[in-house]
Amino acid sequence: MTDAETRPNVARMYDYYLGGCHNFAADRAAAEEILKIFPDTSVAAQTNRAFLRRAVRWAAERGVRQFLDVGAGLPTQGNVHEVVRAVDPDARVVYVDHDEVAVAYARRLLPTDGRTVVLRGDLRRPDEWLADPTLRATIDLAEPVALLLVAVLHFVPDGDDPWAAVARLRDATAPGSLLALSHLTLDGAPPLPARAGTEVYRRSSAPLVPRTHADVARFLDGYDLVEPGLVRLADWRPDGEPRAAVSHGYGGVGVRR
Repeated sequence: MTDAETRPNVARMYDYYLGGCHNFAADRAAAEEILKIFPDTSVAAQTNRAFLRRAVRWAAERGVRQFLDVGAGLPTQGNVHEVVRAVDPDARVVYVDHDEVAVAYARRLLPTDGRTVVLRGDLRRPDEWLADPTLRATIDLAEPVALLLVAVLHFVPDGDDPWAAVARLRDATAPGSLLALSHLTLDGAPPLPARAGTEVYRRSSAPLVPRTHADVARFLDGYDLVEPGLVRLADWRPDGEPRAAVSHGYGGVGVRR
């Protein structure tokens, strides 16, 4: 077996939490460790996914027709292009991920219609893929775009300065563009389980870096927050979907000034 199969992969662990089938034994074992520590993790993952759908739908109904999903992970139910195209069938979506496993799955499973593109790129080095000819042919950065950073920033350590990377992405988009983000927090979590959970992820393809509300809010510098602001995920514009009151993270949407 390859290292990709024997080392837990965070994208495949998330797929397992969501009830998907694109995961290996090592991913399931690590995910089960997390579920023993935080038994409601699968519900929290569903809550995060529901936030993504609501934010994307809100952006599409506001008139945004270009979506850039960075750290997109493995395709699952309710992908961005599916949500957007229920509003506008001609909307364009670019999925970006640095994990070769996630990119390979996405290229195999997602449409090849010219309006849905999958790129390999690292959030920490946005200039490398912002200039990609395929991205430029799909998305016009001079027009408003919805930048989606959902459940990805908590895999970038402070030493890599994720705030600078997000600022670079902000500056690359036009005024009126949106940023929708969600981010894991351990605010209010008991310290011993929190440490045990982060230790599991330390053995995976990416360490976990939960952050406080104040640190997550810094990612939205330069944006005007949409009501209700940066809140627990289940509390961001609930729209009648079944609500699980389990939110292990904060979510919010901002409009670029």
